[in-house]
Amino acid sequence: MNLFLEQLVGIAQYYPVLLKGIGITLALSAIGIVAGSMAGFLLGIGRASANKPLRFVIGAYTDIFRGTPVLVQVFVVFFILPEAGIELGSFTAGALALTNITACFISEIVASGIRAVPRGQLEAAASAGLTRFQQMRLVVLPQATRMIVPSLVGQFVLLVKDSSVVSAIGLFDLTRSGWVIVQNIPNGLLVFALVGIGYFLICYPLIHLSRRLEKR
Repeated sequence: MNLFLEQLVGIAQYYPVLLKGIGITLALSAIGIVAGSMAGFLLGIGRASANKPLRFVIGAYTDIFRGTPVLVQVFVVFFILPEAGIELGSFTAGALALTNITACFISEIVASGIRAVPRGQLEAAASAGLTRFQQMRLVVLPQATRMIVPSLVGQFVLLVKDSSVVSAIGLFDLTRSGWVIVQNIPNGLLVFALVGIGYFLICYPLIHLSRRLEKR
């Protein structure tokens, strides 16, 4: 018991390390959520369009990234792109990989929501003289967004958890901070239990929001 308390006190001395890790995780997650959502909506609109070649290209692109591990994608961005002359720092590489994978998943969510809007809504909008852009902006997207919001929030939670893979490229996120602390406090169970609590505290507000939206 005394040893446990000593280790707990020792971990408490590393709170700046944990705070730094939490800050990086929050920054990566925020970038992935904002940029991934914008790109995902654009891809989703294209995925649900009447243009078959466009649907095929977007579908193939998203399937490739949705069907491969996030860690592999992070490695490709960080280690392979420099060979093509594109030098990226670890934070930029991590943010880019997470944004891309988030956009791919969100695109399918958005496309499904658009397809769920009754066809009669588009026909009514067209008969009212609305252009295709106006139909999408004023009729389709408002209805689709209400249906897909719970799924979107769930994807945001997955993004926060997936962000832990960036520790593999040396980025000092919450998971990496745990590895640093465990080198000095040899109690992996205790250290990573606290790291897990940190992720839970970040994700729980999103989980709670998703549940409320599903009920509504």
